[in-house]
Amino acid sequence: MVLALLIKTFLVQAFSIPSDSMQNTLQRGDRVLVDKLTPWFGSEPERGEVVVFHDPGGWLEGEPTPEPNVMQKFLSFIGLMPSAEEKDLIKRTIAIGGDTVECKKGGPVKVNGLALDEPYIFPGDTPCDDQPFGPLTVPKDKIWVMGDHRSNSRDSRYHTEDVNGGFVPVDKVVGRAVVIAWPVNRWATLPIPSTYDQKGINEHAAALLTSSAPVTMGALGAVPLVLWRRRRLIARETARQTTAGRTPEAA
Repeated sequence: MVLALLIKTFLVQAFSIPSDSMQNTLQRGDRVLVDKLTPWFGSEPERGEVVVFHDPGGWLEGEPTPEPNVMQKFLSFIGLMPSAEEKDLIKRTIAIGGDTVECKKGGPVKVNGLALDEPYIFPGDTPCDDQPFGPLTVPKDKIWVMGDHRSNSRDSRYHTEDVNGGFVPVDKVVGRAVVIAWPVNRWATLPIPSTYDQKGINEHAAALLTSSAPVTMGALGAVPLVLWRRRRLIARETARQTTAGRTPEAA
């Protein structure tokens, strides 16, 4: 029991899939194992990862919460079964801090100007025709998430008016779903699709995150220059008026 509790707290936790928003990657009733160790070491989610996160701001408002019995509560507490009480969501990370993300009607999702090839999208769905968006720049320490069943997923696209602008704070992320553990005939890993390894997708994001630094430094450097120039003009005017036999006015 102690070992199970430690594993649940620091290493791996089981979660049950309650909806169809991640079909066909995940089916309702699937049990997934979530890696909780990586966030403990400060690593942030990567593009393409399927992540579990706490409700960032009323996304699950109005959704019913099951009432498990005492034994179910105990088993979920020590990590031997998924928790039925926690209000968590599971989606795919599409863009991370510094990325520009967009999707126009009839078009693909683009990250940093590069179109994503998304074979994991539910058959018959479009990338975003039901809810186009962007272009949006993902703030630092936040992610943009979407369900694989695009026409049946209330994801970042539908919450752009909330306190986080539809983005999910990284500190709300529980971990990355790595394995479908149950049922046995559904066992599979959840790798990052190759489309997120496109050449150039990272360089643009890095440039966006660092581009503000020169602007900030330039602004800070301009302040003393302006003050020095002002003092110099005041001193010059004072000297001129003193030479003319007048008392300078207060600047």
